[in-house]
Amino acid sequence: MMTQSPNVLADADARAPLPSIRLYVAGPLGERGMVVTSGGQAHYLAHVMRRGIGDRLLVFNGADGEFLATIADLRRDHAVLTVGAPTRAQTAEPDLWLGFAPLKRAPTELMVQKATELGVAALFPVFTTRTNADRTKPERLAAIAVEAAEQCGRMTVPVVHTPRALNTLLAEWPPTRPLVACLERGSDIQPPRGMTAPRGLLVGPEGGFTDMELDAIRSHPFVLPVTLGPRLLRAETAAIVGLALLQAE
Repeated sequence: MMTQSPNVLADADARAPLPSIRLYVAGPLGERGMVVTSGGQAHYLAHVMRRGIGDRLLVFNGADGEFLATIADLRRDHAVLTVGAPTRAQTAEPDLWLGFAPLKRAPTELMVQKATELGVAALFPVFTTRTNADRTKPERLAAIAVEAAEQCGRMTVPVVHTPRALNTLLAEWPPTRPLVACLERGSDIQPPRGMTAPRGLLVGPEGGFTDMELDAIRSHPFVLPVTLGPRLLRAETAAIVGLALLQAE
């Protein structure tokens, strides 16, 4: 009976299609290393994706690149992954922040998902006078950001900051980082396109900013008030459009 050499098997494995499953993991990654997942990730692998010991997936941690990995052990409360060859090196991503007024649960989660897909590096929930959500759960939004990053193929996961008042955000905003504020009225400036330097986008609540908030926003020299066109957009739509325009070539 003929057998293939280990080198032939390795070459065949390298030519195999990359797995469709990607997991964001904590801790350093390196070839021949080991990773222990969370219980939720173990449940996802075993019961959602129906994977078992010996199956392959991709892992990334936002710092060391992306690697092939193999399930070495799969239990109820964790899985053990053996890290294999690197598949992509870590590369720089847009330094783009998003400040947004939380909406109801579904549109807020949609905004976080799409902002992650569009490359946002940091998310800042901001409470305004007309914010129609009494509270928000950063841990829930962080989980959505992780899932979106895993699915869209990006190499990092955006940081979800604790909610803060609009005045606090403006007071703490780095003055060297331009903040493009999407206003429903009072500005005919079109948003800049293809900004490559660190920048941010601010999107208001349903109903827009109050006159007092508009005055506060405009009082800061790092703010660039802009319009997104002649129609009133839903807040989640404005965030998607604004982020796309800021990165358009």
